[in-house]
Formats: sequence, structure tokens, C-alpha cells
Amino acid sequence: MSGELVLRILELRRAHPRWGPRKLRAVLARTLEADDVPSIRTIARILERAGMVRKQRRRRTTIEVSRPDIPESTRPNELWTADFKGWWRTADGVRAEPLTIRDAHSRFVLVAELMETTKGSAVREVFEKLFERRGLPRAILVDNGSPFACTRSPGGLTTLSAWWVSLGIRLHRSRPGHPQDNGAHERMHLDMRFDVEDAPADDIPAQRIALSRWQMTFNFIRPHEALDMKTPGALYRPSPRRFAGPRRCWYAPDCEVRRVNNKGYIKYLGQPRYIGQALVGRTIGLRRIDEDTAHIL
Repeated sequence: MSGELVLRILELRRAHPRWGPRKLRAVLARTLEADDVPSIRTIARILERAGMVRKQRRRRTTIEVSRPDIPESTRPNELWTADFKGWWRTADGVRAEPLTIRDAHSRFVLVAELMETTKGSAVREVFEKLFERRGLPRAILVDNGSPFACTRSPGGLTTLSAWWVSLGIRLHRSRPGHPQDNGAHERMHLDMRFDVEDAPADDIPAQRIALSRWQMTFNFIRPHEALDMKTPGALYRPSPRRFAGPRRCWYAPDCEVRRVNNKGYIKYLGQPRYIGQALVGRTIGLRRIDEDTAHIL
């Protein structure tokens, strides 16, 4: 192997210290002739001789806990995942708190944006821009935290997730205390931690630039082993489901339809019934089970 190629391998490794021989080989294969691409083992030996390989600790055996019924994604935009990554501080002490949204099938990071607040109204603005640019997913998977879910609200809905449902998007939630239910998203957060958080920028504007560069590298440069060493950008396509505002609700003939007032109440069987702030201004269907019980639809 030429010394020039060895130096190129070492420079790639220095630029991306967490990329192993398989990823490095996939990147080299994009620009070299097939006969000139070194094997994975050859690249591994070069890294070993250069002292660039860390010995990994043996992982303890863990017990897998069954997951909730989350649909498998077989094409882009069938399922998006969303979460707030744990915050860190820039060098000047300002809090950096990224909102991340990704496509489950292609692993494409749709959004990696530093937020000034985690309130639902601010997150909705990010999703509105995303829906206008990329279209609508079939479903969104989130955890049980604010602003995505509220365990005290009917259906676990918040103002934000109720808006998603009104657009025709199915809502899926992971189990409380089980981040493995959204494990691929958490794995992406781990990459962000090592590549961005562990080397914080001087201030928020600089941190936004660093995060944008990381997103570009993750989507279009870094090979992904779960994608047969392709990049997420090579697989992702915008959704054909266009963003056109809330859909009209249709209920079966045996349902009684009520509109939730601005205080979160409806009137049912002659009495005010509290439904929750998440559904203010929306219509709901009620299917009576018995004299005292009804299902909210």
C-alpha cells in the first residue's frame, strides 16, 4: 500500500476518531478503484500500528425487556422519532438543549436544533417548518415526557401531540423508564455526545454551526452499518403526504359529538365534564358504555 493511502486512512481516523475500519473502508471506496480499496483487516492493522485502537471492555450480559407494539418501518416516513437530548453548556456557560427528529427507516436526522425552551409552542414551530419541507410521517414515536405526552391527560395527549393526531399522524409512546424502546434514537444521541457535546463550542451561535456540521456528516458522509454501509441521505426521500392543516373528524353514528370549551370542559348527561387543556377547541366523540361510562374517541 502506498504511503499516501496510509496517510489518508490516518487522517480520516483523526477527523473521525470513533469510526472503525468498516466505516473508513466504505468512505475510501467512494473515490478509489475497487482493486485499490484496502481490506477491513488491513485498515485495522494500520490503525493498530499507529496506536489508534482502544481496547474495548467486555459488555455484561443484559436481559432484554419486551417492547411495546411499535410498528416496524419498511420505508421512509412510516415512523419518525423525536426527543430532547440531555443538555450541556457551551464554553461561556450557556445551556445548549437540542431537539432531535429522525426518520426510523433511513436513520436520517431531520432536525438537530438547539432550543431556547422546551415548551410545546416552540416545538410545534419546529415541526410546522419540518412538515412544510418534508411532508407528514405516518406515525411519531416519543417518550412520556413534556411536551410530547402527559400521563394525566386523556390518551396521554398534550397540545402538541393532539395537533399531530389532528393532522392524521399516529402517536406511539415508549414505556416509562425504558429508553431502549427508542434505542436507535438514543444511539444517535450517543454519537452526538461524543462528537459535539464533549467538545463544546465557545457560544450558542458557534454551537449551532458545530451541530449543523455534525448533522451533515451523519446524514451524508458517515457510513451506517445497519444500512449496509450506505448513508442515511442515500435512502431518505420526502413524504408524499403533504402538510395541509388539521383533518375533519368523522365519528360513527352511535357516537355523541362534543366540542371542548376553552376551559377544557364538555357538557355530557347534563353535567360539565373535564377533558383537559390538550383538547381545547377540538371535537371529540363519546360512545356510551353504560349509564355512567363512555369511551372518548
